[in-house]
Amino acid sequence: MALVRVVRAFRLSILAVSAALALGGCMQTAGPVAIAQPRADLDSMVYGQPYSAPQPVVVADTGGAIGALRNSFASAPAPMPVGYAAPMAAPVRYDASYHLDAGDKLRVVVYGQEGLTNSYAIDAGGSITMPLIGAVPARGRTTAGLAGEIGARLRNGYIREPSVAVEIEAYRPFFILGEVSAPGQYPYVPNMTVESAVAIAGGFSPRAKRDVVTITHTEAGGAMRAMVPLGTPLSPGDTVFVGERWF
Repeated sequence: MALVRVVRAFRLSILAVSAALALGGCMQTAGPVAIAQPRADLDSMVYGQPYSAPQPVVVADTGGAIGALRNSFASAPAPMPVGYAAPMAAPVRYDASYHLDAGDKLRVVVYGQEGLTNSYAIDAGGSITMPLIGAVPARGRTTAGLAGEIGARLRNGYIREPSVAVEIEAYRPFFILGEVSAPGQYPYVPNMTVESAVAIAGGFSPRAKRDVVTITHTEAGGAMRAMVPLGTPLSPGDTVFVGERWF
């Protein structure tokens, strides 16, 4: 009996020690841990070698979520290059080939001669009237041709070597008649079409024929009349007639 009691007491002491150790481990609380990056000079003093940063961890592509994420980045389209468009060119003016006529308003510049530089309107006779040289025929001429004529007249007894430039300040008006809301005479705007002329005149009347119109165009050689669609370009001095539909 005495031997049994000794064994039991030994077992109880072992259990008590184990319980105390376990209880002590559970009672410990982990405090905040601050990890400071070691300085290279301290590493050299303590460990004899400088500190080297840890190498990045490479995650193996084993499929699943990581593989899908990597494939999504790989298949993403490359960013589109950015381009900047050049400014749009201004509408082409046809002053160089345009033939002048009554109603056009011109700006005549004679360099060094302020008394001759001015704005001139072509009268019903097709001429402009300038100081010193009087009436100069302009109908049917281009701006370059008129500048040459003015220079030749000034050179004849007035200015030794005149330098003349002529530009169109305002084109002669166009006319629109017939089945529009407000027929009449309107200022010409460069690059006009028949459709824009109808819009300027207030649009078609309820009885207007809307697919084609009649244009009368006058040149130095005479007048020309034709039936044209609405997208046809319009020239200064043209007359547009909008007909009436039958039903």
